[in-house]
Amino acid sequence: MTQEEKNNIEQRIIEVLKTVFDPEIPVNIYDLGLIYKIDLQDDGALDIDMTFTAPSCPAADFIIDDVRTKVSAINGVTTANVNMVFEPEWDKSMMSEEARVELGFE
Repeated sequence: MTQEEKNNIEQRIIEVLKTVFDPEIPVNIYDLGLIYKIDLQDDGALDIDMTFTAPSCPAADFIIDDVRTKVSAINGVTTANVNMVFEPEWDKSMMSEEARVELGFE
């Protein structure tokens, strides 16, 4: 895949991640800062490292499945591996400005 194709697929991955929500928070997981790494290989293999606002998130399995299902459906992604990580520990500073405004932090 060319660099331009890779960039387009990565942009589409971000767009799709912005459609995934924690049912308890009205902001998408990307703007919440829960996505730590998006690594797309030239063969279409995708690795995503993500976290949660709390390690005991009751919706964790649902959210991970939603991420995996949605990114796997993107043309050019051949496999999708979603890793749950807790380092660095998530905090409010990782949110986008839009998310902080939406949640009343600014």
